[in-house]
Amino acid sequence: MKRTLPLFPLNLVAFPYQNLNLHVFEPRYKELIYDCIQNQQSFAIPSYVKNKVEYGTEMEIREVTKEYSDGRYDIKTRGKRVIKVLDMENPYQNKKYAIGAIEEIPNKNNGDLILKEEIYEAVQEMYDLVEVDNRTLSMDFQVFDIAHQIGLSTETEYELIQLTEERQRQRYVLNHLKVLLPKLRDVQRSKELIQMNGHFRKYNPPQEF
Repeated sequence: MKRTLPLFPLNLVAFPYQNLNLHVFEPRYKELIYDCIQNQQSFAIPSYVKNKVEYGTEMEIREVTKEYSDGRYDIKTRGKRVIKVLDMENPYQNKKYAIGAIEEIPNKNNGDLILKEEIYEAVQEMYDLVEVDNRTLSMDFQVFDIAHQIGLSTETEYELIQLTEERQRQRYVLNHLKVLLPKLRDVQRSKELIQMNGHFRKYNPPQEF
């Protein structure tokens, strides 16, 4: 479906279903948020990656936690769906901000249970290796739920958001975790060796000597 949305480009990737708190201070975006509140309208955060605005996420304002006297806002938002910016007018008519023609990117929620279990085990090991206390992963997770927690760069997050099927996203993050975990294991071994330095240890000499 094609329609228009106010655009709030940021150098980050916001994912569907993600809660994102924003402090809005630039004049153009103060006006954008004011208009969205007044019109009960959502807006889009297209990711400003690779020096262009194209893919992003439609966001809804869940709560205005603070409105400042100078027009700044603290707001709580939540991602709704992935969008692609087809065209934009910047600034739009008599506004300070841009409005873009967007299309909604379809999402096929066709996750694979085996891949999901592999990701679950890998993420739990990652939590243990980086010593994240009291964090567990529920088995009803979707890839977008964990995408900010597994060490992806902004560029790889941007690639992830363009995948339209959950199974594709599962394979993508699992490949990433298979590269990440050996590095984390090496770091953990190095920490253990450093901690043992100076302690008396028993070594078994080679049998031939």
